Formats: sequence, C-alpha cells, structure tokens
Amino acid sequence: MRVPVTESGALDSDKLVEFCGTRPELWVEIGFGQGEHLVAQAERCPNVLLIGCEPYVNGVSTLLRTIEANAIGNILIHDDDARILLEALPEASVDRLFLLFPDPWPKKRHHKRRFISKPNLDLVTRILKNGAELRFATDHPDYARWTLWHALNHEAIEWPAESPADWTDRPGDWTITRYEEKALAAGQSCTYLSFRRRDRPGSPGV
Repeated sequence: MRVPVTESGALDSDKLVEFCGTRPELWVEIGFGQGEHLVAQAERCPNVLLIGCEPYVNGVSTLLRTIEANAIGNILIHDDDARILLEALPEASVDRLFLLFPDPWPKKRHHKRRFISKPNLDLVTRILKNGAELRFATDHPDYARWTLWHALNHEAIEWPAESPADWTDRPGDWTITRYEEKALAAGQSCTYLSFRRRDRPGSPGV
C-alpha cells in the first residue's frame, strides 16, 4: 500500500496505474493523523484514489488497522516527508489536496517550519489540476492568517470565498477528527479555507 516512489525519487507510474485502475480522480491528504478523515473520504468516494501522507508510525499503523477492518481498497500511503511525494507526482495530476490541522508551530522562531510556505505552495500548485481544490483547516488563528496571506500572494491560487460562512462553516463532506473535537471542546474556534488552483496560462478556454 506504499506509494511506489523509486529510490531516485521518481514515481513508478505503471504501479500507480495498476493500483488506481479506472478511478478517475486522485486526492492527497498531507498529515492524516489517525486517518479518520482519509477513511471517511475513501468510503464516501470509492471511485477516487486517495494518497495519505504521514511520517509517524503510530498514525500509519492505526490507519492500516482501519483499512483492514473495513476492507477499504482505494487508499495508498506515503510514510515519509510529503515533499518527496509532491516532487514525484506528475504535473496537474491531483484533483483535491487536504491539509487539515497541521502543526501551527506557534513560536515565531519556528514559523519557518510551517508547511504553508512559498516553496511548498509551488510544489502543491504544480501537481494540482486547473480548478482543483486546496482545502486547509486550523484551530490556530495566527496560522489561518499566515495561510491566507501566503495563498493570496501566490500567483497560482485564488480564494473564491464570498461570505464569512465560507471560512467559519465546515464543508458539506466534512468529517470531524479527534484533534478537531479536542480543539472545539477546549473552546477553540476553527477556520476552514478552500482555495482553487488557477488555470494555467495557455490552457483551453483561457
């Protein structure tokens, strides 16, 4: 179930296609934790192939037990740095990418460790298809502002929000995770941001 990335860092496309079969869409979740959201999306959308990225063995083992217990057949796992996968995936190959409640690294001296950054957004937007969704959530207000600033200042990303409900309300296909439940129980408010990958210059209809 490991994503077939070769030692050279390239993706073994033949093995991926063999697993994917006729599934028309590819979704990626970075930092799936215990895997609750990833599993819920896989069960809700059996015709979608999902790749979950998580370097911590406890989260991976929990997900594997859940996959086995529920006979889920449309999840692959990348148990390493997500950037390795982002560099290996083909350009414009991903229909949706989730980054839900990542470590906010709240101390200012640690902000450089936050996943949301110009270099990482470059990697993300390279693999997203035109119009694909980048979905982000956090219970840390400063990280929400940080993410919004970086997204709005990236040439390949647009934010189609029209009202406060677009960032205060959960999306319709949302699944609450243990981390989110803990944050809400502690009185934290959560922010839900949905961005769109702009069409590439020269794309049909542009």
